[in-house]
Amino acid sequence: MKNILVVAPHPDDEVLGCGGTIAKHIRSGDKVYVAIMTNALIGAPELFDIQNVENIRTEALKSHKVLGVEETFFYDFPAPQLEQYPQYKIASALNNLIKEHDINTMYIPHKGDLHLDHGVIYNACLVAARPLPGQCVKHIYAYETLSETEWGHPTVEAVFIPRLFNVLTDEDFAIKVEAMKCFESQLKEFPNSRSIKAIDHLASLRGSYVGTNKVESFDIIRSINI
Repeated sequence: MKNILVVAPHPDDEVLGCGGTIAKHIRSGDKVYVAIMTNALIGAPELFDIQNVENIRTEALKSHKVLGVEETFFYDFPAPQLEQYPQYKIASALNNLIKEHDINTMYIPHKGDLHLDHGVIYNACLVAARPLPGQCVKHIYAYETLSETEWGHPTVEAVFIPRLFNVLTDEDFAIKVEAMKCFESQLKEFPNSRSIKAIDHLASLRGSYVGTNKVESFDIIRSINI
């Protein structure tokens, strides 16, 4: 059994990026924890009220129950202005979480995503899981988030490169879709990329890269085999 931590800048990033992988880990007997890092009420109260935040956090908890997540942690770092917040405080919170739950594997947002919050969380994750002696985190993978990754910075250093292809069973993918449907406030109609149809298309496209049906793909940030 492994302890897995999925780090999401905002609620639903974790399901868009690796909902099927979460389901697969849990089916294999692993424990999966989800850390949702931001509170939009604190970061942009002129745009989001307490009802918005409570609603999406309720949706997240329903979604995580569908997936079988062991525990969900909500942090109150300010979205959408994380780039103006001291990064060491975010890294410190994540480092404490990693130690408390003896995390072996982390799934984190891609650094080149359009939303700057994603890049900040990516950097904080790497600081929190630095490969110092005694570090329990052995594997770090970056996921792609529809409506963020594909709209990201069109530069070589920021492009998402799929290097790890996690094949999903029909059941794994069905659980991902069911979990995503819990986010009623976030889902859109196709051809918006934040739609069930787009999720299905991306999984099929990535699957076709490696001769299978449904896949979630990741960039490999670090993988230590012992």
